[in-house]
Amino acid sequence: MKNSNFLNKLKKENALGLVEPSDEISESYLIKSDKCIRVAKLAYNAGIYENAVSEAYYSVYNTLTSLFYKCGIKCENHSGAAILLKDFFHLDKLYLLFSEFKKDRIDNQYYIPIIGAEPISQEKCRERIATAQRLNAEIRAYKNRITIREIAGIRTKLEKI
Repeated sequence: MKNSNFLNKLKKENALGLVEPSDEISESYLIKSDKCIRVAKLAYNAGIYENAVSEAYYSVYNTLTSLFYKCGIKCENHSGAAILLKDFFHLDKLYLLFSEFKKDRIDNQYYIPIIGAEPISQEKCRERIATAQRLNAEIRAYKNRITIREIAGIRTKLEKI
């Protein structure tokens, strides 16, 4: 119920809704995702770990957006994207990993560390980049195997909110 109310609010704000499915827009978001993961690796190699985590996260978010556009869904809210993963696509494992990743991104992007302390360790950053690559691969694989019938069911469910 809480999730439905939140998604309904997003629909009223035009941050969530049905659009014409678009392979072209979907592919554009995959290109954007690839660029983000490249930037994450560059930042990691430069020792800028908090930015690397943010870029790795955005790589995953862009891959999700690619999936949504394949299905004809516009979602301009990160929490909304997580809810769609769980409640509409039934990808609970990806939902949990994405939600955890989203929290890390917020912590690293918006909060400052104590002077002299790194906000994230090199090892944790390396782990997050690897997680992003794995999530991207899993979402792309799902996107490639989702059926027209499944997409229609998801769209119908979203329409009813």
